[in-house]
Amino acid sequence: MTDLLKTSLRRRTVLQAATVAAVGLTPALRAAVYAQGSDKPEKEEVKIGFIPLTDCASVVMASVLGFDKKYGVKIVPSKEASWAGVRDKLVNGELDMSHVLYGLVYGVHVGVGGPKKDMAVLMGLNRNGQAITLSKALADKGAVDGPSLAKLMAKEKREYTFAGTFPTSTHTMWLNYWMAASGINPVTDAKVIVVPPPQMVANMRVGNMDGFCVGEPWNQRAIIDKIGVTAITTQDIWKDHPEKVLGTTADFVKKHPNTCRAVMMAVMEAGKWIDANLQNKARMADVVAEKSYINTSADAINQRILGRYENGMGKTWDDPNHMKFFDDGAVNFPYLSDGMWFLTQHKRWGLLKEHPDYLAVAKQINQIDLYKDVAGAMKVSLPKDPMRSSKLLDGVVWDGKDPKKYADGFKLHA
Repeated sequence: MTDLLKTSLRRRTVLQAATVAAVGLTPALRAAVYAQGSDKPEKEEVKIGFIPLTDCASVVMASVLGFDKKYGVKIVPSKEASWAGVRDKLVNGELDMSHVLYGLVYGVHVGVGGPKKDMAVLMGLNRNGQAITLSKALADKGAVDGPSLAKLMAKEKREYTFAGTFPTSTHTMWLNYWMAASGINPVTDAKVIVVPPPQMVANMRVGNMDGFCVGEPWNQRAIIDKIGVTAITTQDIWKDHPEKVLGTTADFVKKHPNTCRAVMMAVMEAGKWIDANLQNKARMADVVAEKSYINTSADAINQRILGRYENGMGKTWDDPNHMKFFDDGAVNFPYLSDGMWFLTQHKRWGLLKEHPDYLAVAKQINQIDLYKDVAGAMKVSLPKDPMRSSKLLDGVVWDGKDPKKYADGFKLHA
């Protein structure tokens, strides 16, 4: 063997080792990489669903800015009409992945809110930035927050209707939690219906509901259209709460681990880009406002994405806890305790009849090892613990340590 050939082989071995170290492949895949000299995505064109909401931005911008191509995949964003549609298309394979509700993924996995199928959360897409909107008609009668709503409901006894976005959704759980904190039982004292996010404002305009919980820009749109007011933001219910995730099926992860890593890297880089500066946020708002994505005015998006809030009743404020997409990776890490919280609320409100093995389910769904591979490759910091502690608006602390006790400990429940 010539010296030149020996040098060439040494370089190739070093390069392959560096690739393995950077991407953090499993031992089985490491053997494949050495054999093929590649961590090439198994599927290069990836169809990712999204609902017209501001928090779909990192998926959309990963495609628009070409971050997907940088990592060897082509993201094909697919605009979906409802979360039920997203669920069905994930389960039957029409979508490879989706911008999706945390609680939807968990609900499908445990067989609540649709067909049962093993699911996966790859990473968080955003934190904060949702809200609860009450109708202008309620606000005119003095119901502008939880306590004043409870007072009006006790005085004017009729059927009150509120809307969430899906039975097991983040939004239905925020709505229920907020009402219960003010002494309103969402199961016995109110009617909670499901309305797709883009249809919330139109339904409130014609009087189909008294209030709703949804992601932006639809709360701000209700204020612009003068049909609703912001009663509370979700970050005031739970500061830095988990929100949308990049979700898929367990089967897809098993068959396409390199594809998952590539998409995660592209989406994480897009989230980092959005959070980087005001100019990027403004550009993002212009892009996602387009008809092919959210189909609204950029003005409905860009104020709250910058933390500039108004409640529709003359109050304005700057909120440091506005929607974030990266925040040095804190947004994206799939904390086990975050997923477990949704199961505690599903049990609290009667969607789950028995206590599941909360931690085991979270470990099945949240792809922490895969996320660590990606974080290592992108030099993104990791938390010391896959569980975190948070205090919600009623003062109750959630840390994931005793989920059964937590779920059973609320005064109001189904």
